[in-house]
Amino acid sequence: MENKYKIIALFGKSGAGKDTLLRDLDNLDNNYKKIITTTTRPKRDYEKDNIDYHFIEPLEFAKKILNGDFIEATSFNDWFYGTDIHELSLENINIGVFNIQAIECMLDDPCLKVYPIYIDASDKTRLLRNLNREEEPNCQEICRRFLADLKDFDDIPFKYYSFKNEDGLKYFKLDSFIQGIIN
Repeated sequence: MENKYKIIALFGKSGAGKDTLLRDLDNLDNNYKKIITTTTRPKRDYEKDNIDYHFIEPLEFAKKILNGDFIEATSFNDWFYGTDIHELSLENINIGVFNIQAIECMLDDPCLKVYPIYIDASDKTRLLRNLNREEEPNCQEICRRFLADLKDFDDIPFKYYSFKNEDGLKYFKLDSFIQGIIN
């Protein structure tokens, strides 16, 4: 048996429902281990520290990089994001939300077995989710992210599985989908 960390890497455009699916899967009675990403960005109104992200200062983030604690680290919008090796379990299927650059980095790591899953949703669904996410949404930021997604997801440089995030018992469908990939 391979002694590699198994990682389900969810990725997709803004508002596709990646974080919601991750949260729902984490609530299932199964062998998933939710990966909590470390970031230097400010916490959003609805987020909780050490549940949604590990929110840390840039100097602490830099120390973690120098110590070799991250299996991947990226920057976006002058903020840093990374996955700490201590978040992973060899006994469980690790699952988290990642960007394309992070997945590329992880795919090159011989200690990891990465299963990228693209979470897809219609533009209308994505827009409504983004608008309803906060009491006072930043519409300029939502528009910027939508336009950036057009470029970012134009040419994905690796093979991946695709999951349509429809209404209904979507996390049970994703759980079955994942089990079919892993087994």
